[in-house]
Amino acid sequence: MTVSFTVLLCLGLTLGLRTTVLAGTLPKPILTVQPDSVVSEQTTVTFLCEETVGAQGYRLYKLEYYWDKEIPPNPNNKAEFTISKIGPTEAGQYFCQYRIGKKWSEYSDSLELVVTGVYSKPSLSAHPSPVVTEEGNVTLQCVSTQPYHKLILTKEGTKKHSWTLDSEYDHTTRQYQALFVVGPVSSSQRWTFRCYSFESNRQLVWSEPSDPLELLFSGTLHKPTIKAEPSPVFASGSPMNISCQGTLDAVMCFLHKEGSQKPLGTQTPKEPEIKSIFSISSVTEDTGGQYRCYCYNSAGWSEPSDTLELVVTGIYDSKLRLSARPSPVVTSGGNMTLQCVSWVFYHKFILTKEDQKFSSSLNSQYINSIKQYQALFSIDHVTADHRGTFRCYGYYNQTPQLWSAPSEPLEIHISGVYSKPSLSAHPSPVVTEEGNVTLQCVSRKPYHKLILTKEGTKKHSWILDSEYDHSTRQYQALFVVGPVTSSQKWTFRCYSFDRNRQLVWSEPSDPLELLVSGEKIQLSLESC
Repeated sequence: MTVSFTVLLCLGLTLGLRTTVLAGTLPKPILTVQPDSVVSEQTTVTFLCEETVGAQGYRLYKLEYYWDKEIPPNPNNKAEFTISKIGPTEAGQYFCQYRIGKKWSEYSDSLELVVTGVYSKPSLSAHPSPVVTEEGNVTLQCVSTQPYHKLILTKEGTKKHSWTLDSEYDHTTRQYQALFVVGPVSSSQRWTFRCYSFESNRQLVWSEPSDPLELLFSGTLHKPTIKAEPSPVFASGSPMNISCQGTLDAVMCFLHKEGSQKPLGTQTPKEPEIKSIFSISSVTEDTGGQYRCYCYNSAGWSEPSDTLELVVTGIYDSKLRLSARPSPVVTSGGNMTLQCVSWVFYHKFILTKEDQKFSSSLNSQYINSIKQYQALFSIDHVTADHRGTFRCYGYYNQTPQLWSAPSEPLEIHISGVYSKPSLSAHPSPVVTEEGNVTLQCVSRKPYHKLILTKEGTKKHSWILDSEYDHSTRQYQALFVVGPVTSSQKWTFRCYSFDRNRQLVWSEPSDPLELLVSGEKIQLSLESC
């Protein structure tokens, strides 16, 4: 938008009817505005009229209006004109002029002041994605609910730029839009955009700005490290953090979710670890997906980080059941099968370990005999690394990052790492109905705990610290069991384990079966 010199001259002569004006005899001043030439409603703006020869008076013009400011000579050679709580009526073209004696300078170059916030904000998105290649082009879509408006796209930063297009009605979305093709873009600078809408006859009165959209580059600098804290698997509704750690000279890092139209966050790396933290206060279904982060410094953009896959659990309420075959206590080097069962259909079941060192997914199978769905996870050659807590979940193929509520935790114990202890009953393995018995577990391992397990349908376990017996020079624990009844079998084994490795056990003792008076039950001494 420009105003011809003739109009300016006429403006000067009209004003000269009140003051002897000799326009054009002095060099023109420079007019600037703070904080910016595009400001929101209610902002206080200050115009600065600056010259170099020591003026005695200044004027600020807005077409038919002007403001006088008479000041004595000053070393700064500038005058300030402040307008508080600016509104749409203050939008427009401004000029300034200074005076020495009765002589007036040329007019400054015009300055356009834009006032925003008059209409509701449009939305801005990048197509096909905000992640762009070096020297590539990208289409930015600005969408507004305002009819008959023009849409303007602005590039922020040191190299500002703007594009203006008429809006077009999209019958599928029932909104007004404009498509801006931007490029070629380079990673040597940041590319941050906003868009606005405005009426054709009020070109300097704009809507609220859209949310900012920043383009991301697959650059050449060292890629940052992305990590979910504390893990990439989160229960729905829980808080979470995603950290992005770039190089020491990174000035800004960005988080992007695959399929999203804009970066999800921007952070300045914080010391001492020089990493950016992106916090989500409450995880929802929309949180699940694949994420990357990018960092930027004066040399350009980093490569994208590796992909981080975030999973949200508890999306489906039906719980699953997890069990171990033949037992959750497995001999080191042996085989184990974990069975995940559900009443509800899922495409797949996934088995996870609490320390994230193990995960596996299988297609679900319908078992007609039990009228349920299941998956059997076979683990061959079990080692101490398989000890720990397992859970299983169900999910559907179309939403692989949205899982069901977890099964109850299942602890897997690895036995056979240490030599087996011995188990005996005192005073005898023959017990009267409703009586008690003391079971003695003896181990040669110092500083170990001893655990007694009851086998069968009603499993149970007891744990005691071992105590040194000077008479036998061994370590033992005495477990008092009872009352014992004849309505079930009472078969026991015991194990030892290191206090610091509580899920890695010794070989099991030989089994000990109690005999209840009146029952013909054999004592089994077979080892497992």
